[in-house]
This record gives sequence, structure tokens and C-alpha cells, in this order.
Amino acid sequence: MRTVKNTGKWLVTAALALVGATGTASQGPPAAAPQQPTFRVAVDLVTTDVIVRDAKTDSFVSDLKVNDFEVYEDGVRQEIVSLVLTHGGRVFNVQTPPPAPAPEGIVLPPARPINEAAGRVFLIFIDDLHLDFKNTPRTRDLLTRMLRNLIHEGDMFGIVSTGTSSISEQLTYDRQVLESAISRVAGSGLTPDDLIKTIQGSRDASELRYRAHVAFSTANKQMRLLENIRNRRKAVIYVSSGYDFNPFETSRLQYQSRMFGIDTGNQGFDPFATQSQGNQFAEAELVRELAELIRSANRANATLYTIDPRGLVGGQDIGDQQVNSSEWNNHLRETQDSLRVLAEQTGGIAVVNNNDFDKALKRIDAETSDYYVLGYYSSNPDPLKRTRRIEVKAMRDDAQVWSRTSYSLRPPPPPQ
Repeated sequence: MRTVKNTGKWLVTAALALVGATGTASQGPPAAAPQQPTFRVAVDLVTTDVIVRDAKTDSFVSDLKVNDFEVYEDGVRQEIVSLVLTHGGRVFNVQTPPPAPAPEGIVLPPARPINEAAGRVFLIFIDDLHLDFKNTPRTRDLLTRMLRNLIHEGDMFGIVSTGTSSISEQLTYDRQVLESAISRVAGSGLTPDDLIKTIQGSRDASELRYRAHVAFSTANKQMRLLENIRNRRKAVIYVSSGYDFNPFETSRLQYQSRMFGIDTGNQGFDPFATQSQGNQFAEAELVRELAELIRSANRANATLYTIDPRGLVGGQDIGDQQVNSSEWNNHLRETQDSLRVLAEQTGGIAVVNNNDFDKALKRIDAETSDYYVLGYYSSNPDPLKRTRRIEVKAMRDDAQVWSRTSYSLRPPPPPQ
């Protein structure tokens, strides 16, 4: 099973803690005069992608049946009710799920069969609000490589951008849609010089926060739409240079002190102490945003493959002379770590600090061509356990299993 790598940053641990939060701490003391409670019961089919490879040959194992798998939710074995095999891009519905168990005393009409379309499902998510304009040619080249090495005839895909590229193409089989979108992609991210001169503190970082909010809210909306597609491995190709809510802090403070003539070293007085404390809250906000997107992706059974078009970064550009090397490296590591967290916590891979995009795209192609989708109805009756751990085992010698590690229930509806 794919697990989280040690990125060396507290960002990973904090995001994991938020993703795994159960929400039980929000319970308050019982009301003085309790009213008759109203229960809303919803039973959903939980699906998870599974890739099984032979440990000796590294080849996909394509002959497994339902009895060859075991699925555990929070350590409790679940009954597998559906199994879909996709091999070489072809879909084989091995076992169709029965209707969800109805709550006692409620009679439901028989469920209609779901009309599934063959082929793979891709969403190309271009976060051009966090792509430097100088990387526009590299981003367009990356999309061209996707057209050549990843998107094949019969694949269904959509394209969405977050900013000035203004791309919003619904799921389609027409490859010409991707071809026409490539020329419209243009990065509009903030440069280091912009970040230093315009982002003066947590209260003044409205532009930085706004861009991130647009990116994450757009991504969350797409995850909700992908929930409607069942029994398919939904791969999200997430193109971005990553996120850092507290970039170049020292350089920003030094620039601000020069602008306003403030002596930060006068008798140990630090006028920016409150600002630095506020920036710690900014980092916590980034963790919260990442955790929410991870929950949305896992709820939709969507796998995020994050790709940084900057590729292998050897150092800062010549024009970024106001940033010292230590701050630049910290910023680079923070942005790359954010992409690693999104990928690793949804079962994907992060293509960061790497120029071999063709190799990465071929790996994504292989992972989206050969896989199983297992389905079960959760036997966990606790509605307060919002996030559940998943473990999948293959009852076959020398079998290596990759699958997602958790999923989250939908947020409860607002009180009526």
C-alpha cells in the first residue's frame, strides 16, 4: 500500500492530523431540555481503487476474484459487494453491487442500473494562478506530452483552469478540445518580487489568500462533480507550482522596515512580532486547505497526480536578487511538499523536481490502465466517525497492493 514519505516538514504531519480528524471533539454538553432527535440515515457504496502487481515481475495481476481480496475499515473486515476490473483500458464488470441496505421499516423501490461508459476518466486541473508566467512554455509542452503519452482514443477527460487561462471544458472524448486548450494556457502566478513587495503581513496577504482560495475551491468543486462517476479510476492531473502561505518572511520584513524606516534591532524591540505570529496562523490555514481537498478527493475516489512544470529547480532566477538562498530553498521545499501531500494522501504520485515528464506520464498511464475497483457498504454504525481508514489485502503470494488509505463521509446536512 502506498504510504506517506518523510518530506521533512511539519506540513505533512499536520495535514494528516486534519484529514484523520473524527469531529468528536465538537460535542457539547447535553441540553437542559432535550427534544426528540431526528435521524437521517444514508448508506453509500464505498469504492476504492486497487492496483495489484507481482513482486517478482512487477506485472499487473489481472485474474483476481472477489474472494482474493480482503478490505478492512478501521480494522473491521467489510463484505465486498462489487468488483470492476480495468485491464489495458478495457472495463470488465466482474460483480455488480446490490442495492444499499435499507434502514429498518423503510421500503425503497428497486434501484436503476447505472449506465457506465467504457474507457478512462481524466481531469486536467491547471492552477495557472500558481504558475509563473515564465513557465508558460514548459506548461504547454507538458500538456502536449500528455496528449501524446497519456490521453488515448476512448479516454474521457475534462480541463479546468483556475485563473486567466479561462479554461472550463466538461468531460469529453474529443482530443481536439485539449489541443485547442493548450495554446490558451498562460501562467499568472506571483513572482518572488511580487511576494516580497506586496505581501507585507498576514493582514495584507489578501491577494495571496484569494488566489489560494480560488484554486482550492475550484478543485473541491471538481471533486464533488467526480463523485457522480462510479467504478472508474478518476485520475486528476494537478498542474501547479505548489503553495506557501508564508513566503520569504525575512525578506518581506526587511523590505518593509526599509520602506518605513523602522529599526528592528533597537534594544531588542521587534515591531513585527505580532506579524510573525500571524504568519504561523497562515501556515495552519494552508494545512487546513490541503486537508479539505484531500478529504474531497478521497470521498470522490479520485487520485491526484500533482505535476510541477518547473521541473528540476537548480536555484533561483537571476532576477530574484532580493531573496537569499536559504529563504529560496525553504520556499521551494514548502511548495513541493504541498504537492507531495496532495498526491501521496490520495494514492497518486508527485512529479516534482523532475524533468523526465515522459517517464512520469507513462507511469500514470500504466496505473490508470490496469486496476481494480472494490465496493462495499460500510458496517461502521458510528456517524461521528467522519474519516475511516481503509486497508486492502490481496490473498495471493508475492502480491504488492496499492490503494488509498482513507476516505471521509460527506459533511452532515445543515439543520432544518
